[in-house]
Amino acid sequence: MAFYHGVKRPIATIYKSLNSSICCGHGYSTLTRHGNSMVESRGYFHKHGDESRTFAVSIRRYSAEISSSEQMNLIKLLRERTSAPIKEVKAALVTSNWDIEAAQKDLRKRGIILASKKSSRTAAEGLLALAQNERKAAVIELNCETDFVARNEIFQYLALSLAKLALLHEGSQQSFAAFPVGHLEELKLNLDHPKLSGEKSVQNAITEVAAMMGENVKLRRGFAMSSPSLGVISTYLHTSPQPGVGRIAGILSLEVEDTNVSQDALQRVGSELAMHVVAAKPLFLTKEDVSSDALSNEREILKSQAEISGKPQIAIEKMVEGRLRKYFEEVVLMEQKFIVNDTMNVKTLLSNLSKDVGSPVKIGSFLRMEVGEGLQGLEALNESEPLANAA
Repeated sequence: MAFYHGVKRPIATIYKSLNSSICCGHGYSTLTRHGNSMVESRGYFHKHGDESRTFAVSIRRYSAEISSSEQMNLIKLLRERTSAPIKEVKAALVTSNWDIEAAQKDLRKRGIILASKKSSRTAAEGLLALAQNERKAAVIELNCETDFVARNEIFQYLALSLAKLALLHEGSQQSFAAFPVGHLEELKLNLDHPKLSGEKSVQNAITEVAAMMGENVKLRRGFAMSSPSLGVISTYLHTSPQPGVGRIAGILSLEVEDTNVSQDALQRVGSELAMHVVAAKPLFLTKEDVSSDALSNEREILKSQAEISGKPQIAIEKMVEGRLRKYFEEVVLMEQKFIVNDTMNVKTLLSNLSKDVGSPVKIGSFLRMEVGEGLQGLEALNESEPLANAA
């Protein structure tokens, strides 16, 4: 009924509406005539004649010169160039009147804005990327919001590029150290990917990939471990979609005293121990490394559990000591059962290796790192970043 009444509006009302400019603002282009000339504008059409009245009508021109198939080709091409979501690609092309160069520029501008808006969202997925040479190994964690983005080849390319940059970065001279992410973000990257190329700062490269992916992308942390003067450094990546990236990383150094020791034997056992670190999740290298606070806290818990049994105090103390040995076997690397051969612990493995190579072999340091570990709890509590399981 409302439509029926609209049709039968008084002629005066219609005539009055024709004397005012109409602008619908949908992003289509129009033509404006001034005398005998036509000038393109947006959203409305003015006709100026010799009459005392000025008439205006709205004209929509949805780029008639661009066919539907050409529009689809432009959308496909711009998406290939930028990897932006289709919705954003089409919106940029419509806004730019199907000028692909202008649309790409507009998309990058809006993408940076979108990326900054997404930067407050939790990014607990992602990948670890690891790079290694004869002198050092470096691992970084690049986070995103979903595992779908973590599987994207551009995201993986960026992660590997960051790991290689961290490997070349001459920071701390310690055998094992975390390097400041803030400093790394200021360094330059030379990228050579069809969709991510040229020299950019780390921060700008991350922002650009965030715009392409439509998610928050964040460089969370990084570590480097130097090779011992005599010995090897071994690495292992778990759940690895391609060489150099994965979800869990283990890095471990083996030190020897003799220069003539077989490197092959060291690398073989080192690789197995790096895999062991990933699987067994040790917190300390030796029993002596367990802090007094952690030890007293565990002893108190075990004593409370033993007292429930109602046994005499002497029996309770023996129970506590027995369970404490079990605790050491769970959290101390040297006391853990070797995952490749659980008939021996890591200490026995190294003792046997020392006999085989003719020189004492010891673990210098180790690192275990997993994507997203502790992130949800940290952001909820607004606490600082934990390093990793390292010794």
